[in-house]
Amino acid sequence: MARRALILVEGTRSNGLLYVKAAQRLGLYPITLSADPAQYDYLAAERLEAIRVDTDNLDALIQECSRLRATYDIAGITSAEEKVYAAVGKLCRHFDLPGPNPASVERCCDKFVQRQLLAQAGVPIPAYCLATNATDVESSAAEIGLPVILKPAVGVGSCGVRLCRNVDELAEHTTYLLGGKHIWRSSPRILVEEFVQGPQYIPHLMGSEVIGISAADFWPLPHFVYRGTTFPALLTAEEHERIVEVSLSCLRALDLGWGPMCIELRWTKRGPVVIEVNPRLGGGPQPVQLAYGVDLVTEHMKLAIGEEWNLRRRHSHVAAVRSLVPDRDGILDWIDGDRRAAVVPGVAEVKFFVKPNTPIVRKGDYRDSLGYVIAASPSHAQTEAILQHAVELIDWSITPFPIPGRTGTICAGGVGTT
Repeated sequence: MARRALILVEGTRSNGLLYVKAAQRLGLYPITLSADPAQYDYLAAERLEAIRVDTDNLDALIQECSRLRATYDIAGITSAEEKVYAAVGKLCRHFDLPGPNPASVERCCDKFVQRQLLAQAGVPIPAYCLATNATDVESSAAEIGLPVILKPAVGVGSCGVRLCRNVDELAEHTTYLLGGKHIWRSSPRILVEEFVQGPQYIPHLMGSEVIGISAADFWPLPHFVYRGTTFPALLTAEEHERIVEVSLSCLRALDLGWGPMCIELRWTKRGPVVIEVNPRLGGGPQPVQLAYGVDLVTEHMKLAIGEEWNLRRRHSHVAAVRSLVPDRDGILDWIDGDRRAAVVPGVAEVKFFVKPNTPIVRKGDYRDSLGYVIAASPSHAQTEAILQHAVELIDWSITPFPIPGRTGTICAGGVGTT
């Protein structure tokens, strides 16, 4: 009898291992297909099978999965990575396996098309224009009114996203996006978007059910690097109801409703305004599991292999995540206190993505995070206190890169701020 396998297309540094472990708990043999398996350190650390394949090439993926079917009983194909999720949907349809609607995912991943569909359905969104050159950007910003946000029409993790508060910042970031520094996955198209202000919330959905809503905040502008999230958010009954209502409107407008999704929105004077709909799990799924006892990764896996899933809450706690972000570029000399922080009562996990002697070059997106701390307790106040205490125990030092033209080495003293 052939061994049951689960195919994972690509992975992520935060969720990839969670998917592998969930597959193993369900009695499946995980196999990762990746253009560069070495980028996922957990694959080597856990001695997991990984196959190098061009994951942007659907024919290559079909060929590799067909080859694997000769040896394994492929129970399902899925991914934690948004940029390959449409391809996952196409693979699932080719092999007659449960999966997302690839056309819906593709429409959702194009932020311009997504906004058009949301606007047509009457979902509240920011004012926006599409630009393909500097002249378009300038005229669009003038039409919307500064400040505006510039972002690639296709992209993830806030890569290339920046708030432009004046004409100089607008010109600078336009040059960055169109001048060859930003890596485009498709033809260059820039979304020029109204800067909507207000508290940020993230509804987490599975299928057509809103599981709960996180509160989120960012490190200082002009970039949008998450500082942390708290689940569930402190909301009034009316606020919760309106956010759920607009979330379900997004699903109908985009023809979504299979598997995990998260929606980024801001609460404004006119209520919830949708910033983005993402056809994937939101950030790290651990807070939902810590707070409600619902393992979204495992439930997604069950859905992908056609088994019955269960989103029933087992308890009601409060979980929070704090991202650890450096305040300078340079060489990471050392990290200290992470082990002390990990044993603080209520701390669920302390994780670093980098090791000492690693060059640190901030990019203004998700890659700036050195790691994170997660804590949980029965109340918001207690969880925040636990998290703050743990974060204060963690230090690091970064030596700035030498300045060209100067002799000797410039030493930093500064300990990283959290």
